[in-house]
Amino acid sequence: MFTINQQLSLQALKPLMHAGHQIELAPEAILRIQKGKKYLEDKLAGSDELFYGINTGFGSLCNIGISKSELNTLQHNLIRSHACGMGEEVPAEIVRLMLVLKVQSLAFGHSGVALETVQRLVDFYNADVLPVVYQQGSLGASGDLAPLAHLSLPLIGEGEVLYAGKKRATSELFDTLGWKSLQLQAKEGLALLNGTQFMSAYGVHALLQSSDLLDKADFIAAASLDAFDGRLEPFHPAIQAVRPHPGQMKVADNVSAHLAGSALQALPKTAVQDPYSFRCIPQVHGATRDVWDFVASVFSREINAVSDNPNIFPELDLIISGGNFHGQPLAMGLDQLAIAMSEIGAISERRIFQLISGVRDLPPFLTANSGLNSGFMIPQYTAASIASQNKQLAVPASIDSITSSNGQEDHVSMGANAATKLHRLLDNVQRILAIEWMNACQALDFRTTKSSAAIEAAKANYRQVVPHLDGDRYLHDDLRKSEAFIAAWKL
Repeated sequence: MFTINQQLSLQALKPLMHAGHQIELAPEAILRIQKGKKYLEDKLAGSDELFYGINTGFGSLCNIGISKSELNTLQHNLIRSHACGMGEEVPAEIVRLMLVLKVQSLAFGHSGVALETVQRLVDFYNADVLPVVYQQGSLGASGDLAPLAHLSLPLIGEGEVLYAGKKRATSELFDTLGWKSLQLQAKEGLALLNGTQFMSAYGVHALLQSSDLLDKADFIAAASLDAFDGRLEPFHPAIQAVRPHPGQMKVADNVSAHLAGSALQALPKTAVQDPYSFRCIPQVHGATRDVWDFVASVFSREINAVSDNPNIFPELDLIISGGNFHGQPLAMGLDQLAIAMSEIGAISERRIFQLISGVRDLPPFLTANSGLNSGFMIPQYTAASIASQNKQLAVPASIDSITSSNGQEDHVSMGANAATKLHRLLDNVQRILAIEWMNACQALDFRTTKSSAAIEAAKANYRQVVPHLDGDRYLHDDLRKSEAFIAAWKL
């Protein structure tokens, strides 16, 4: 059981992406939620003052007051009207993160929501009732309005949910489970829709996925270096010490450790220097690791923050309308991670190119009978195509903005677009690394001397899935199996 009353970490969220886990509100969190709700109720009962989104319209309609008798209808209308998502459905792993992160944000007690509402979100997570959310629709500014509206629709018995692997109407499932729809009160719809939980969930998922890919990229690069008969001197600690970027030092240590005991490295080298895609692995992979550290710090703050609007401060007797829902910090972080991870794919593709080039006593295209056989010629084309697509996906979304809500929301972050394209980009990086690993294993097969024990063991496991290429065959299957191997691989 994971208790919501603490600072969330990326690692703590990792298992919560998957079904089978349970969360609960700590007693302290329950008290905070109840305190914030009571303060709001007392404030509205004793005053006719207008508070944005609580007793006014939304966006450019913020100056239109709403009567007390219609406050509940206002919140329901908000969720219905804003559920305008389109495109592909958000993966289940990310929807689970959205639920956890929305509960975490509301549990700070600055949102004025009822305990019953937060508890129902907890119930959704624990029963693995996943609202159907769509990838398109958020500008990443007034919170992730459209995605969070779809996340919230089931609270009022509307929309669709995924349950036991099947998409169902919420009302139908509620009848099955014996649940009742909630009647949202003042501020609750706005608290649910204002927030960065769509961007944040994608960001958390991306950080966890990219961390895994970076470790695998170092290992695969080490295998390629040995297969290419490359030199290990550029990974010497003395080189890193005079340019002590943390990521660079980490990568050099990783590659050196992966190649410890390699008989190939003990052989005399004929080449004085290696191409940059081998010699500069610490500098390129390392720069991406340094970006990862920065982006992780941004998201570590965000997942422990209150990002709806307005915010309620009972101890200060204040209700303040601000801009904590604006996704600019996340958008810029997501864009930086996209650029950094795109480079992992780009340098990997260059190593693939070098391995098939017919140099360093390796046959052209890594086939024993080139000409009759094309060997690994076209997988490099595939890697190049994917690497080029990643360059397009890495174009920053955060430099764009479109005015909305009749000019009231005149600068937006486009962080949601940054998030979804990063998700695609990371899957692409995994595919490129899978192709590099396929090439590295094939090249190592042509060496009569062994690599390190770690690399040889990994290659032996891989050969149980994808055999050595003796002559041309249908390589799409090999590529798919290689991708699955990399995805499941536990270093």
